Amino acid sequence: MATDPLPVTAPLPVSIDDIRAAHARIRDAIVRTPTLISRTLSELTGATVYLKFENLQFTAAYKERGALNTLLQLPAGTAGVIAASAGNHAQGLAYHANRLGIPATIVMPTNTPTVKITQTEGHGATVVLEGDTFDAAYAHARLLEQERGLTFVHPFDDIRVIAGQGTVAIEMLEDVPTIDTFVTPIGGGGLISGMATVARAWDKPIEVIGVEAELFPSMYNRINGLNMPCAGDTLAEGIAVKEPGVITAGMVRVLVDDIVLVSERSLEQAVSLLLQIEKTVVEGAGAAGLAALLAYPERFKGKTVGVVLCGGNIDTRLLANVLLRDLARSGRLARLRIRLQDQPGALFNVARIFDQERVNIIEVYHQRVFTTLPAKGLITDIECETRDRAHLDRLMSALRKAGYEASPVELA
Repeated sequence: MATDPLPVTAPLPVSIDDIRAAHARIRDAIVRTPTLISRTLSELTGATVYLKFENLQFTAAYKERGALNTLLQLPAGTAGVIAASAGNHAQGLAYHANRLGIPATIVMPTNTPTVKITQTEGHGATVVLEGDTFDAAYAHARLLEQERGLTFVHPFDDIRVIAGQGTVAIEMLEDVPTIDTFVTPIGGGGLISGMATVARAWDKPIEVIGVEAELFPSMYNRINGLNMPCAGDTLAEGIAVKEPGVITAGMVRVLVDDIVLVSERSLEQAVSLLLQIEKTVVEGAGAAGLAALLAYPERFKGKTVGVVLCGGNIDTRLLANVLLRDLARSGRLARLRIRLQDQPGALFNVARIFDQERVNIIEVYHQRVFTTLPAKGLITDIECETRDRAHLDRLMSALRKAGYEASPVELA
């Protein structure tokens, strides 16, 4: 795995010329995704926010860029390529390898969701399932690389991949020359290494801020000499990397101004806001840049910020959960726990108060048996829909004024 990063004095392995050459190489085969201002998010955060919609690539992620740049530089007669990935790198590599007639093998852990296996096979790749973890899949991929004479394509720790990812920054600055700050998600570090290379070579100062999930601060640890744990169920699975790259860590140390960490709650809020405001679906990792603006508004206030929406591959059930949880936190969806007497008309009388306050009841849960109340008492949970937090507060006041013990069931 990763060792110490490059010394600060070492020449950087990727230059602006490498990235310009990569852009010339790949631009006719990828989507030049738009970089658009979000006036609503700008008002909300205090920064001027430009979004780069990389979720509009064919495979819904920027990873196509680095994968294609690598494939186009392989020698003629290459037997095939292989990678270990259960995410966007797998699909980007599989899609462009198939398009170019290069056999692709993707090794995935055995617990990879079926939809990801199917999507990758749909792009023409051979999928091999091996091991319960990414590390096991990675080790098997390197073994198959040797046994079958294949070319391994690393998801981030490869100068060709880094150069390809850096083309995102080229397009953003060509489209919006006023950008003075990049806020970029960090997983293994390929994207931010490429973008920071462009930023440092541009004709004006551009600040580069990396973003990691609090649960996986691997690059933050490496740069700051810390040993914070990297584990947990993060919404930003696309940047949930336990070990950053050797090449990328060296580049980040030299080129990146700062790295900030964002909570799961900020990531959920960002995913929800992007769908509600921009009408665009973004995965947790893709929303990390906006999550940073929401979590650290004073850090970015007054700046012209370029945020990469780096991917849009999110499970639909997970997305539904995120949206419902956001509605609950904003007070527009609530579950109220109300103590009643078990007698005729009890529920009817409570429902009248909901009607008077114009609150929509969605579900009612009666609990007579599993409760600590006396036998003639019961607990009723009522899920309801309100206009906003103030509307919910008015309902709670009306219930208590009528003599009911009522309390909201809070989210974690």
